[in-house]
Amino acid sequence: MPRTTTLVLLAMGMGAPAVLDAQDADLIVTAERVWTGNPAAPWAEAVAVRGERILAVGTRTDVMAHRAAHTTLVEQPGRFMTPGFIDNHTHFASAGALLLGVNLLDVADEAGLVRRVREARDRMPAGAWLTGGDWGAYEQWAMNDAGAGAAAAREPFSPHRAMIDALTPATPVLINKWDRSAYLANGRALELAGADCTWDGVECADGVPSGRLSAQAAARVRRAMPPKPMELRLAEGRTALAHLAELGVTTIHDNTPPEQLHVYQELLARGELTARIYARPTLDKWEHLAAVGIRHGFGNEWLKIGGLKGFVDGIMGNSSARFYEPYATTGVRGSWRDMMSPPGNMERLIRGADSTGHWPQIHAIGDEAIDTILDMMAVAMAANGPRDRRFRMIHTQVIRDADVAERMARMGIIAEVQPYHAIDDMRWMEERIGERARWAYAFRTLDEAGVTLSFGSDWPGTNASWYTADPFHGMYAAVTRQTLDGAPAGGWFPEERVDLETALRAYTVNNAWVAGEEALKGSLEPGKLADFVVVDRDPFGIDPAALKDVQVLMTVVGGRIVHRLDEAAQPPRP
Repeated sequence: MPRTTTLVLLAMGMGAPAVLDAQDADLIVTAERVWTGNPAAPWAEAVAVRGERILAVGTRTDVMAHRAAHTTLVEQPGRFMTPGFIDNHTHFASAGALLLGVNLLDVADEAGLVRRVREARDRMPAGAWLTGGDWGAYEQWAMNDAGAGAAAAREPFSPHRAMIDALTPATPVLINKWDRSAYLANGRALELAGADCTWDGVECADGVPSGRLSAQAAARVRRAMPPKPMELRLAEGRTALAHLAELGVTTIHDNTPPEQLHVYQELLARGELTARIYARPTLDKWEHLAAVGIRHGFGNEWLKIGGLKGFVDGIMGNSSARFYEPYATTGVRGSWRDMMSPPGNMERLIRGADSTGHWPQIHAIGDEAIDTILDMMAVAMAANGPRDRRFRMIHTQVIRDADVAERMARMGIIAEVQPYHAIDDMRWMEERIGERARWAYAFRTLDEAGVTLSFGSDWPGTNASWYTADPFHGMYAAVTRQTLDGAPAGGWFPEERVDLETALRAYTVNNAWVAGEEALKGSLEPGKLADFVVVDRDPFGIDPAALKDVQVLMTVVGGRIVHRLDEAAQPPRP
Protein backbone atom coordinates (compact mmCIF):
# COMPACT_ATOMS: atom_id res chain seq x y z
CA MET A 1 0.00 0.00 0.00
CA PRO A 2 1.50 3.39 -0.94
CA ARG A 3 2.30 5.65 1.99
CA THR A 4 0.70 9.09 1.89
CA THR A 5 2.94 12.03 2.50
CA THR A 6 1.27 15.05 4.03
CA LEU A 7 2.34 18.47 5.20
CA VAL A 8 5.97 19.51 5.00
CA LEU A 9 6.86 21.53 8.07
CA LEU A 10 9.57 24.16 7.71
CA ALA A 11 11.39 25.33 10.81
CA MET A 12 12.20 29.02 10.59
CA GLY A 13 15.87 29.60 9.87
CA MET A 14 16.46 25.88 9.35
CA GLY A 15 17.52 24.16 6.21
CA ALA A 16 15.91 20.92 5.06
CA PRO A 17 12.25 20.35 5.92
CA ALA A 18 11.04 17.57 8.22
CA VAL A 19 8.58 15.32 6.37
CA LEU A 20 5.72 13.81 8.36
CA ASP A 21 3.96 10.81 6.91
CA ALA A 22 0.27 10.48 7.73
CA GLN A 23 0.71 6.71 8.04
CA ASP A 24 3.52 6.89 10.61
CA ALA A 25 2.42 5.84 14.10
CA ASP A 26 3.39 7.57 17.32
CA LEU A 27 2.58 4.45 19.34
CA ILE A 28 2.13 0.79 18.49
CA VAL A 29 0.94 -1.74 21.07
CA THR A 30 0.83 -5.46 20.35
CA ALA A 31 -0.81 -8.21 22.39
CA GLU A 32 -1.58 -11.91 22.15
CA ARG A 33 -5.22 -11.10 21.42
CA VAL A 34 -7.07 -7.85 20.91
CA TRP A 35 -10.85 -7.76 21.35
CA THR A 36 -11.90 -4.80 19.24
CA GLY A 37 -15.63 -4.60 19.96
CA ASN A 38 -16.13 -4.20 16.21
CA PRO A 39 -18.40 -7.02 14.98
CA ALA A 40 -16.98 -6.71 11.45
CA ALA A 41 -13.46 -7.47 12.71
CA PRO A 42 -13.72 -8.61 16.34
CA TRP A 43 -10.15 -9.85 16.82
CA ALA A 44 -6.73 -8.37 16.14
CA GLU A 45 -3.12 -8.49 17.33
CA ALA A 46 -2.02 -4.87 17.42
CA VAL A 47 -3.12 -1.25 17.42
CA ALA A 48 -1.30 1.74 15.93
CA VAL A 49 -1.91 5.26 17.21
CA ARG A 50 -1.23 8.64 15.67
CA GLY A 51 -1.84 11.61 17.93
CA GLU A 52 -5.02 10.93 19.92
CA ARG A 53 -6.58 8.63 17.32
CA ILE A 54 -6.31 5.04 16.26
CA LEU A 55 -4.44 4.75 12.98
CA ALA A 56 -4.71 1.02 12.34
CA VAL A 57 -5.99 -2.20 13.92
CA GLY A 58 -5.04 -5.61 12.61
CA THR A 59 -2.41 -8.28 12.53
CA ARG A 60 0.99 -7.56 14.00
CA THR A 61 2.54 -7.59 10.53
CA ASP A 62 0.05 -5.14 9.07
CA VAL A 63 0.22 -2.73 12.00
CA MET A 64 4.02 -2.79 12.20
CA ALA A 65 4.08 -1.37 8.67
CA HIS A 66 3.22 1.93 10.35
CA ARG A 67 6.32 1.90 12.52
CA ALA A 68 8.68 4.84 12.02
CA ALA A 69 11.87 6.00 13.69
CA HIS A 70 9.95 8.02 16.28
CA THR A 71 7.32 5.32 17.02
CA THR A 72 7.07 4.03 20.57
CA LEU A 73 6.61 0.27 20.45
CA VAL A 74 5.09 -1.59 23.40
CA GLU A 75 4.92 -5.33 22.92
CA GLN A 76 2.76 -7.36 25.29
CA PRO A 77 3.12 -11.03 24.32
CA GLY A 78 0.70 -13.28 26.14
CA ARG A 79 -1.50 -10.35 27.14
CA PHE A 80 -5.00 -9.20 26.18
CA MET A 81 -6.17 -5.81 24.89
CA THR A 82 -9.65 -4.31 24.98
CA PRO A 83 -11.22 -0.91 24.35
CA GLY A 84 -10.99 1.38 27.36
CA PHE A 85 -13.68 0.78 29.93
CA ILE A 86 -16.52 3.29 30.22
CA ASP A 87 -18.22 3.49 33.61
CA ASN A 88 -21.87 4.49 33.33
CA HIS A 89 -22.30 5.82 36.87
CA THR A 90 -19.79 7.43 39.20
CA HIS A 91 -19.80 9.96 42.00
CA PHE A 92 -16.29 11.20 41.30
CA ALA A 93 -16.20 13.98 43.89
CA SER A 94 -17.29 11.61 46.66
CA ALA A 95 -14.81 8.99 45.51
CA GLY A 96 -11.92 11.44 45.57
CA ALA A 97 -12.89 12.58 49.05
CA LEU A 98 -13.03 8.98 50.30
CA LEU A 99 -9.75 7.99 48.66
CA LEU A 100 -7.82 10.99 49.92
CA GLY A 101 -9.82 11.40 53.12
CA VAL A 102 -11.35 8.83 55.43
CA ASN A 103 -13.42 5.83 54.30
CA LEU A 104 -15.08 4.03 57.23
CA LEU A 105 -17.86 2.13 55.45
CA ASP A 106 -16.45 -1.23 56.47
CA VAL A 107 -15.22 -0.07 59.90
CA ALA A 108 -17.05 -1.01 63.08
CA ASP A 109 -14.33 -1.22 65.73
CA GLU A 110 -11.70 0.92 67.38
CA ALA A 111 -8.72 -0.64 65.63
CA GLY A 112 -10.18 -0.02 62.21
CA LEU A 113 -11.15 3.53 63.10
CA VAL A 114 -7.68 4.36 64.41
CA ARG A 115 -5.98 2.88 61.36
CA ARG A 116 -8.14 4.69 58.81
CA VAL A 117 -8.00 8.04 60.60
CA ARG A 118 -4.22 7.83 60.88
CA GLU A 119 -3.87 6.99 57.18
CA ALA A 120 -6.18 9.83 56.15
CA ARG A 121 -4.42 12.31 58.43
CA ASP A 122 -1.14 11.51 56.69
CA ARG A 123 -2.62 11.94 53.21
CA MET A 124 -4.54 15.15 53.77
CA PRO A 125 -3.06 18.64 53.62
CA ALA A 126 -2.19 20.14 57.01
CA GLY A 127 -5.21 21.65 58.73
CA ALA A 128 -7.81 20.09 56.40
CA TRP A 129 -10.92 18.68 58.05
CA LEU A 130 -11.54 14.92 58.01
CA THR A 131 -15.27 14.50 57.40
CA GLY A 132 -17.88 11.90 56.53
CA GLY A 133 -16.55 8.36 56.68
CA ASP A 134 -19.90 6.52 57.09
CA TRP A 135 -18.77 3.98 59.66
CA GLY A 136 -20.71 0.78 60.25
CA ALA A 137 -22.31 0.16 56.84
CA TYR A 138 -21.28 -3.50 57.07
CA GLU A 139 -21.91 -3.87 60.80
CA GLN A 140 -25.06 -5.96 60.47
CA TRP A 141 -24.08 -7.86 57.32
CA ALA A 142 -20.37 -8.33 56.70
CA MET A 143 -18.87 -7.42 53.33
CA ASN A 144 -19.08 -10.44 50.97
CA ASP A 145 -21.90 -11.94 53.03
CA ALA A 146 -24.27 -13.77 50.70
CA GLY A 147 -27.15 -13.28 53.12
CA ALA A 148 -27.92 -16.97 53.69
CA GLY A 149 -29.57 -16.67 57.09
CA ALA A 150 -30.32 -14.01 59.63
CA ALA A 151 -27.96 -11.11 60.10
CA ALA A 152 -25.53 -11.43 62.97
CA ALA A 153 -26.46 -9.54 66.12
CA ARG A 154 -23.68 -7.12 66.99
CA GLU A 155 -23.33 -4.40 69.56
CA PRO A 156 -23.39 -1.15 67.55
CA PHE A 157 -20.03 0.55 67.35
CA SER A 158 -20.12 3.88 69.21
CA PRO A 159 -16.75 5.62 68.89
CA HIS A 160 -15.42 8.11 71.42
CA ARG A 161 -13.11 11.06 70.73
CA ALA A 162 -10.51 9.47 73.02
CA MET A 163 -9.92 6.89 70.28
CA ILE A 164 -8.59 9.50 67.86
CA ASP A 165 -7.67 12.67 69.77
CA ALA A 166 -4.05 11.69 70.26
CA LEU A 167 -3.75 11.01 66.51
CA THR A 168 -5.28 14.30 65.45
CA PRO A 169 -4.19 17.14 67.73
CA ALA A 170 -4.07 19.60 64.82
CA THR A 171 -6.54 17.90 62.45
CA PRO A 172 -10.23 18.63 62.97
CA VAL A 173 -12.42 15.54 62.56
CA LEU A 174 -16.20 15.35 62.12
CA ILE A 175 -17.30 11.90 61.03
CA ASN A 176 -20.63 10.10 60.99
CA LYS A 177 -22.29 6.71 61.02
CA TRP A 178 -23.56 5.44 57.68
CA ASP A 179 -27.22 6.15 58.46
CA ARG A 180 -26.51 9.61 59.93
CA SER A 181 -27.84 8.46 63.31
CA ALA A 182 -24.58 9.28 65.11
CA TYR A 183 -21.71 11.75 64.72
CA LEU A 184 -18.27 12.05 66.26
CA ALA A 185 -16.10 15.15 66.58
CA ASN A 186 -12.56 15.16 67.92
CA GLY A 187 -11.20 17.70 70.35
CA ARG A 188 -9.80 19.98 67.66
CA ALA A 189 -13.16 20.19 65.84
CA LEU A 190 -15.00 20.89 69.09
CA GLU A 191 -12.48 23.61 69.91
CA LEU A 192 -12.79 25.32 66.52
CA ALA A 193 -16.59 25.24 66.75
CA GLY A 194 -16.68 26.41 70.35
CA ALA A 195 -18.74 23.35 71.22
CA ASP A 196 -19.12 22.46 74.89
CA CYS A 197 -21.53 20.83 77.28
CA THR A 198 -23.91 23.78 77.15
CA TRP A 199 -24.87 22.81 73.60
CA ASP A 200 -27.93 20.67 73.03
CA GLY A 201 -26.89 17.39 71.47
CA VAL A 202 -23.33 17.31 72.86
CA GLU A 203 -22.85 14.20 74.97
CA CYS A 204 -20.75 14.84 78.08
CA ALA A 205 -19.35 12.88 81.00
CA ASP A 206 -18.18 14.75 84.10
CA GLY A 207 -18.43 18.01 82.18
CA VAL A 208 -16.20 16.83 79.29
CA PRO A 209 -17.61 16.27 75.77
CA SER A 210 -17.25 12.68 74.58
CA GLY A 211 -17.27 13.84 70.97
CA ARG A 212 -20.60 12.13 70.30
CA LEU A 213 -23.06 14.55 68.76
CA SER A 214 -26.65 14.67 67.63
CA ALA A 215 -27.36 15.64 64.03
CA GLN A 216 -28.27 19.15 65.15
CA ALA A 217 -25.08 19.60 67.14
CA ALA A 218 -23.03 18.20 64.24
CA ALA A 219 -24.62 20.76 61.94
CA ARG A 220 -23.48 23.54 64.30
CA VAL A 221 -19.94 22.15 64.32
CA ARG A 222 -20.02 21.98 60.53
CA ARG A 223 -20.57 25.72 60.38
CA ALA A 224 -17.03 26.16 61.69
CA MET A 225 -15.63 24.37 58.65
CA PRO A 226 -14.15 26.63 55.98
CA PRO A 227 -15.19 26.03 52.37
CA LYS A 228 -13.16 23.27 50.76
CA PRO A 229 -10.34 24.99 48.85
CA MET A 230 -9.84 24.34 45.15
CA GLU A 231 -6.38 22.87 45.73
CA LEU A 232 -7.87 20.21 48.00
CA ARG A 233 -10.55 19.43 45.43
CA LEU A 234 -7.86 19.13 42.78
CA ALA A 235 -5.84 16.81 45.01
CA GLU A 236 -8.91 14.63 45.50
CA GLY A 237 -9.49 14.65 41.75
CA ARG A 238 -5.93 13.60 40.97
CA THR A 239 -6.18 10.74 43.47
CA ALA A 240 -9.44 9.53 41.93
CA LEU A 241 -8.08 9.82 38.38
CA ALA A 242 -5.01 7.78 39.27
CA HIS A 243 -7.25 5.08 40.74
CA LEU A 244 -9.39 4.94 37.59
CA ALA A 245 -6.30 4.70 35.39
CA GLU A 246 -5.08 1.73 37.41
CA LEU A 247 -8.40 0.00 36.69
CA GLY A 248 -8.48 0.74 32.96
CA VAL A 249 -11.38 3.20 33.15
CA THR A 250 -10.98 5.76 30.37
CA THR A 251 -14.39 7.50 30.49
CA ILE A 252 -16.84 8.08 33.33
CA HIS A 253 -20.48 9.10 33.21
CA ASP A 254 -20.39 11.18 36.34
CA ASN A 255 -23.16 12.52 38.55
CA THR A 256 -21.71 15.97 38.74
CA PRO A 257 -22.49 18.73 41.25
CA PRO A 258 -21.84 22.30 40.03
CA GLU A 259 -18.63 22.78 42.03
CA GLN A 260 -17.15 19.63 40.49
CA LEU A 261 -17.51 21.06 36.99
CA HIS A 262 -15.07 23.77 38.06
CA VAL A 263 -12.63 21.08 39.19
CA TYR A 264 -12.89 19.25 35.88
CA GLN A 265 -12.34 22.46 33.94
CA GLU A 266 -9.25 23.28 35.99
CA LEU A 267 -7.80 19.78 35.57
CA LEU A 268 -8.47 19.99 31.85
CA ALA A 269 -6.80 23.40 31.60
CA ARG A 270 -3.75 22.03 33.41
CA GLY A 271 -3.58 18.98 31.14
CA GLU A 272 -4.22 16.65 34.07
CA LEU A 273 -7.39 14.84 33.01
CA THR A 274 -6.58 11.18 32.42
CA ALA A 275 -10.19 10.04 32.00
CA ARG A 276 -12.87 11.57 29.82
CA ILE A 277 -15.85 13.08 31.62
CA TYR A 278 -19.50 12.80 30.56
CA ALA A 279 -20.88 15.12 33.24
CA ARG A 280 -24.47 14.73 34.39
CA PRO A 281 -26.13 17.70 36.09
CA THR A 282 -29.52 17.17 37.70
CA LEU A 283 -32.73 17.14 35.70
CA ASP A 284 -34.07 20.29 37.33
CA LYS A 285 -31.31 22.28 35.57
CA TRP A 286 -32.74 21.71 32.08
CA GLU A 287 -34.35 25.15 31.84
CA HIS A 288 -31.13 26.92 32.87
CA LEU A 289 -29.14 24.97 30.29
CA ALA A 290 -31.75 25.54 27.59
CA ALA A 291 -31.80 29.26 28.34
CA VAL A 292 -28.16 29.57 27.28
CA GLY A 293 -28.44 27.16 24.36
CA ILE A 294 -26.72 24.14 25.90
CA ARG A 295 -27.93 20.76 24.72
CA HIS A 296 -26.83 17.21 25.40
CA GLY A 297 -23.21 16.66 24.37
CA PHE A 298 -22.04 20.27 24.68
CA GLY A 299 -18.27 20.31 25.26
CA ASN A 300 -15.33 18.45 23.79
CA GLU A 301 -13.84 14.97 23.73
CA TRP A 302 -12.54 15.35 27.30
CA LEU A 303 -15.38 17.11 29.09
CA LYS A 304 -18.98 17.46 28.02
CA ILE A 305 -22.48 17.92 29.36
CA GLY A 306 -24.22 14.55 29.28
CA GLY A 307 -27.66 13.39 30.31
CA LEU A 308 -29.61 15.02 33.10
CA LYS A 309 -30.14 12.90 36.20
CA GLY A 310 -33.48 12.69 37.93
CA PHE A 311 -34.52 10.86 41.09
CA VAL A 312 -37.78 9.01 41.72
CA ASP A 313 -37.26 6.95 44.83
CA GLY A 314 -34.71 6.12 47.50
CA ILE A 315 -32.28 3.21 47.76
CA MET A 316 -32.40 -0.40 48.93
CA GLY A 317 -29.66 0.25 51.48
CA ASN A 318 -32.01 2.14 53.80
CA SER A 319 -35.25 0.56 52.56
CA SER A 320 -36.47 3.72 50.84
CA ALA A 321 -36.76 2.36 47.27
CA ARG A 322 -40.42 2.51 46.25
CA PHE A 323 -42.40 -0.75 45.87
CA TYR A 324 -46.02 -1.72 45.25
CA GLU A 325 -45.91 -3.90 48.36
CA PRO A 326 -44.26 -3.03 51.68
CA TYR A 327 -40.89 -4.23 52.89
CA ALA A 328 -41.08 -7.32 55.07
CA THR A 329 -38.76 -5.64 57.55
CA THR A 330 -40.37 -2.20 57.88
CA GLY A 331 -43.98 -2.56 56.75
CA VAL A 332 -43.65 0.52 54.49
CA ARG A 333 -43.42 0.75 50.71
CA GLY A 334 -40.48 3.14 50.45
CA SER A 335 -40.59 6.80 49.51
CA TRP A 336 -40.68 9.24 46.62
CA ARG A 337 -37.89 11.77 46.13
CA ASP A 338 -38.30 15.55 46.03
CA MET A 339 -38.53 15.72 42.21
CA MET A 340 -41.83 13.86 42.43
CA SER A 341 -43.44 16.80 44.23
CA PRO A 342 -45.75 18.50 43.62
CA PRO A 343 -47.75 15.95 41.63
CA GLY A 344 -46.85 16.18 37.93
CA ASN A 345 -43.46 17.78 38.55
CA MET A 346 -41.33 14.86 37.38
CA GLU A 347 -43.41 14.40 34.25
CA ARG A 348 -42.95 18.12 33.51
CA LEU A 349 -39.19 17.86 34.00
CA ILE A 350 -38.83 14.86 31.67
CA ARG A 351 -41.04 16.34 28.97
CA GLY A 352 -39.36 19.73 29.14
CA ALA A 353 -35.81 18.38 29.07
CA ASP A 354 -36.64 16.09 26.16
CA SER A 355 -38.19 18.96 24.21
CA THR A 356 -34.91 20.91 24.30
CA GLY A 357 -32.57 18.12 23.22
CA HIS A 358 -31.55 16.76 26.61
CA TRP A 359 -31.61 13.09 27.57
CA PRO A 360 -33.29 12.44 30.93
CA GLN A 361 -31.65 9.64 32.91
CA ILE A 362 -33.77 8.72 35.91
CA HIS A 363 -32.86 6.88 39.13
CA ALA A 364 -35.54 4.26 39.77
CA ILE A 365 -34.99 1.21 41.98
CA GLY A 366 -38.25 -0.25 43.31
CA ASP A 367 -40.80 -1.91 41.03
CA GLU A 368 -43.40 0.86 41.42
CA ALA A 369 -40.77 3.54 40.79
CA ILE A 370 -39.68 1.84 37.56
CA ASP A 371 -43.23 1.49 36.22
CA THR A 372 -44.06 5.07 37.20
CA ILE A 373 -41.11 6.49 35.27
CA LEU A 374 -41.83 4.36 32.22
CA ASP A 375 -45.32 5.91 32.16
CA MET A 376 -43.84 9.41 32.37
CA MET A 377 -41.25 8.74 29.69
CA ALA A 378 -44.00 7.45 27.40
CA VAL A 379 -45.92 10.72 27.89
CA ALA A 380 -42.83 12.76 26.96
CA MET A 381 -42.18 10.68 23.84
CA ALA A 382 -45.74 11.09 22.67
CA ALA A 383 -45.75 14.84 23.39
CA ASN A 384 -42.43 15.63 21.69
CA GLY A 385 -42.57 13.20 18.78
CA PRO A 386 -39.81 11.09 17.23
CA ARG A 387 -36.22 12.23 17.79
CA ASP A 388 -32.83 10.80 18.75
CA ARG A 389 -33.36 10.22 22.44
CA ARG A 390 -31.52 7.76 24.63
CA PHE A 391 -33.45 7.73 27.88
CA ARG A 392 -31.94 5.70 30.71
CA MET A 393 -33.48 3.96 33.66
CA ILE A 394 -30.72 4.38 36.23
CA HIS A 395 -30.22 1.22 38.35
CA THR A 396 -33.35 -0.63 37.11
CA GLN A 397 -32.85 -2.71 40.23
CA VAL A 398 -36.11 -4.59 40.89
CA ILE A 399 -38.51 -4.94 37.96
CA ARG A 400 -41.98 -6.34 38.56
CA ASP A 401 -41.62 -9.16 35.99
CA ALA A 402 -40.37 -9.95 32.49
CA ASP A 403 -43.16 -7.87 30.94
CA VAL A 404 -41.44 -4.74 32.25
CA ALA A 405 -38.29 -5.67 30.35
CA GLU A 406 -40.35 -6.16 27.19
CA ARG A 407 -41.92 -2.74 27.65
CA MET A 408 -38.53 -1.10 28.13
CA ALA A 409 -37.31 -2.72 24.91
CA ARG A 410 -40.32 -1.51 22.94
CA MET A 411 -39.79 2.03 24.23
CA GLY A 412 -36.04 1.96 23.63
CA ILE A 413 -35.25 2.63 27.29
CA ILE A 414 -31.68 1.82 28.33
CA ALA A 415 -31.03 -0.18 31.50
CA GLU A 416 -28.20 1.64 33.27
CA VAL A 417 -27.21 -1.00 35.81
CA GLN A 418 -24.31 -1.61 38.16
CA PRO A 419 -23.66 -5.37 38.45
CA TYR A 420 -21.64 -5.16 41.67
CA HIS A 421 -24.84 -4.02 43.40
CA ALA A 422 -26.19 -7.55 43.01
CA ILE A 423 -23.38 -9.27 44.87
CA ASP A 424 -23.24 -6.64 47.60
CA ASP A 425 -26.98 -6.18 48.12
CA MET A 426 -27.82 -9.88 48.15
CA ARG A 427 -26.80 -9.94 51.82
CA TRP A 428 -30.09 -8.39 52.84
CA MET A 429 -32.27 -8.34 49.72
CA GLU A 430 -34.40 -11.43 50.34
CA GLU A 431 -34.87 -10.54 54.01
CA ARG A 432 -36.39 -7.23 52.94
CA ILE A 433 -38.45 -8.01 49.84
CA GLY A 434 -38.78 -11.81 49.86
CA GLU A 435 -39.78 -13.44 46.56
CA ARG A 436 -39.54 -10.14 44.70
CA ALA A 437 -35.76 -10.58 44.87
CA ARG A 438 -36.13 -12.98 41.92
CA TRP A 439 -36.48 -9.90 39.71
CA ALA A 440 -33.62 -7.97 41.26
CA TYR A 441 -30.76 -7.13 38.89
CA ALA A 442 -32.44 -9.09 36.10
CA PHE A 443 -29.58 -8.66 33.64
CA ARG A 444 -30.34 -11.62 31.39
CA THR A 445 -34.08 -10.96 31.29
CA LEU A 446 -33.39 -7.38 30.21
CA ASP A 447 -30.80 -8.43 27.64
CA GLU A 448 -32.93 -11.16 26.10
CA ALA A 449 -35.87 -8.76 25.84
CA GLY A 450 -33.70 -6.51 23.67
CA VAL A 451 -32.98 -3.80 26.25
CA THR A 452 -29.59 -2.15 25.80
CA LEU A 453 -27.49 -3.05 28.85
CA SER A 454 -25.17 -0.36 30.16
CA PHE A 455 -22.75 -1.35 32.94
CA GLY A 456 -20.94 0.70 35.54
CA SER A 457 -20.09 0.89 39.22
CA ASP A 458 -21.89 3.60 41.24
CA TRP A 459 -18.40 4.16 42.67
CA PRO A 460 -17.76 4.80 45.54
CA GLY A 461 -21.26 3.70 46.54
CA THR A 462 -23.95 5.01 48.82
CA ASN A 463 -23.81 5.80 52.51
CA ALA A 464 -24.97 2.18 52.99
CA SER A 465 -22.54 0.36 50.68
CA TRP A 466 -19.08 0.58 49.18
CA TYR A 467 -18.83 -0.21 45.47
CA THR A 468 -15.59 -0.82 43.62
CA ALA A 469 -14.81 0.93 40.34
CA ASP A 470 -13.03 -2.17 39.01
CA PRO A 471 -14.76 -3.17 35.74
CA PHE A 472 -13.58 -6.75 36.11
CA HIS A 473 -15.34 -6.98 39.47
CA GLY A 474 -18.46 -5.71 37.74
CA MET A 475 -18.12 -8.25 34.93
CA TYR A 476 -17.44 -10.99 37.47
CA ALA A 477 -20.65 -10.04 39.29
CA ALA A 478 -22.70 -10.12 36.09
CA VAL A 479 -21.25 -13.42 34.89
CA THR A 480 -21.20 -15.35 38.19
CA ARG A 481 -23.67 -13.53 40.50
CA GLN A 482 -21.46 -14.58 43.39
CA THR A 483 -19.74 -12.57 46.10
CA LEU A 484 -16.00 -12.10 45.78
CA ASP A 485 -15.73 -15.07 48.16
CA GLY A 486 -17.64 -17.28 45.71
CA ALA A 487 -21.02 -17.51 47.43
CA PRO A 488 -23.60 -18.79 46.89
CA ALA A 489 -22.56 -21.86 44.92
CA GLY A 490 -23.88 -21.54 41.38
CA GLY A 491 -24.75 -17.88 41.83
CA TRP A 492 -27.63 -15.86 43.26
CA PHE A 493 -30.62 -16.38 40.95
CA PRO A 494 -28.24 -17.83 38.37
CA GLU A 495 -30.84 -17.60 35.59
CA GLU A 496 -29.95 -13.88 35.45
CA ARG A 497 -26.26 -14.44 34.68
CA VAL A 498 -24.94 -13.11 31.36
CA ASP A 499 -21.95 -14.26 29.31
CA LEU A 500 -18.60 -12.47 29.31
CA GLU A 501 -18.94 -10.84 25.90
CA THR A 502 -22.31 -9.35 26.86
CA ALA A 503 -20.71 -7.91 30.00
CA LEU A 504 -17.65 -6.62 28.14
CA ARG A 505 -19.78 -4.92 25.50
CA ALA A 506 -21.88 -3.34 28.27
CA TYR A 507 -18.70 -1.70 29.62
CA THR A 508 -17.43 -0.53 26.22
CA VAL A 509 -19.46 -0.50 23.01
CA ASN A 510 -22.84 -0.06 24.66
CA ASN A 511 -21.68 2.71 26.98
CA ALA A 512 -20.31 4.68 24.06
CA TRP A 513 -23.67 4.37 22.31
CA VAL A 514 -25.81 5.32 25.29
CA ALA A 515 -23.82 8.57 25.55
CA GLY A 516 -24.13 9.31 21.82
CA GLU A 517 -20.38 8.78 21.41
CA GLU A 518 -20.36 5.63 19.28
CA ALA A 519 -18.44 7.41 16.51
CA LEU A 520 -15.66 8.31 18.96
CA LYS A 521 -15.10 5.40 21.31
CA GLY A 522 -16.22 2.04 22.65
CA SER A 523 -14.47 -0.06 20.01
CA LEU A 524 -11.01 -0.21 18.47
CA GLU A 525 -11.36 1.08 14.92
CA PRO A 526 -9.29 3.48 12.79
CA GLY A 527 -10.30 7.08 13.39
CA LYS A 528 -11.68 6.51 16.87
CA LEU A 529 -10.05 7.83 20.02
CA ALA A 530 -7.03 5.81 21.13
CA ASP A 531 -8.48 4.70 24.47
CA PHE A 532 -7.57 1.11 25.31
CA VAL A 533 -6.39 -1.24 28.03
CA VAL A 534 -3.94 -4.15 28.26
CA VAL A 535 -4.61 -6.79 30.93
CA ASP A 536 -2.59 -9.72 32.22
CA ARG A 537 -4.72 -12.56 30.85
CA ASP A 538 -7.38 -13.39 28.29
CA PRO A 539 -10.71 -13.16 30.14
CA PHE A 540 -12.29 -15.41 27.51
CA GLY A 541 -9.82 -18.16 28.34
CA ILE A 542 -10.22 -18.38 32.11
CA ASP A 543 -12.75 -19.70 34.58
CA PRO A 544 -15.37 -17.01 35.26
CA ALA A 545 -14.41 -17.17 38.94
CA ALA A 546 -11.01 -15.73 38.00
CA LEU A 547 -12.45 -12.62 36.33
CA LYS A 548 -12.22 -10.73 39.59
CA ASP A 549 -8.44 -11.29 39.60
CA VAL A 550 -7.69 -9.88 36.13
CA GLN A 551 -5.14 -7.09 36.46
CA VAL A 552 -4.71 -4.03 34.26
CA LEU A 553 -1.13 -3.64 33.05
CA MET A 554 -1.48 -0.57 30.88
CA THR A 555 -4.10 2.11 30.24
CA VAL A 556 -3.94 4.42 27.23
CA VAL A 557 -6.17 7.49 26.86
CA GLY A 558 -5.94 9.60 23.74
CA GLY A 559 -2.74 7.85 22.74
CA ARG A 560 -1.08 8.69 26.05
CA ILE A 561 -0.03 5.97 28.47
CA VAL A 562 -1.64 7.08 31.74
CA HIS A 563 -0.94 3.90 33.70
CA ARG A 564 1.64 1.19 33.25
CA LEU A 565 2.46 -1.46 35.76
CA ASP A 566 6.19 -1.71 36.26
CA GLU A 567 7.65 -4.69 34.41
CA ALA A 568 9.09 -6.09 37.64
CA ALA A 569 5.65 -6.02 39.24
CA GLN A 570 3.82 -7.68 36.35
CA PRO A 571 2.39 -11.11 37.11
CA PRO A 572 3.67 -14.11 35.16
CA ARG A 573 1.84 -14.86 31.96
CA PRO A 574 -0.91 -17.42 32.53
